Amino acid sequence: MTKHNVTIFKPYAFYEGQKININGGKRKGDWEVVSVTDRKVKLRCPISLKEFEWDRFCYWVEEHEDVPWPQKDQDI
Repeated sequence: MTKHNVTIFKPYAFYEGQKININGGKRKGDWEVVSVTDRKVKLRCPISLKEFEWDRFCYWVEEHEDVPWPQKDQDI
C-alpha cells in the first residue's frame, strides 16, 4: 500500500462562554460562544453584542495564551 501525507481536520469542540478569535474570512474577529448544538453554534460579538447563529464551521488550528481580548478593531 502506498503511503501519503494526509491532512486531517477535526471539528472544533466549542463550549458555552468560550472566548475565541477567528483569524480570517467573513466571521473574523473576537467572539464569545453563546450556545452549541450538534449542528449549530451561536456567537456574540463582545463589542456590538450582536449574536449570530451559524452551522458549525470551525476546525482547531492552534491556541494562544495571554492574548488581548476583545480587540476593538474588528469589523462587526
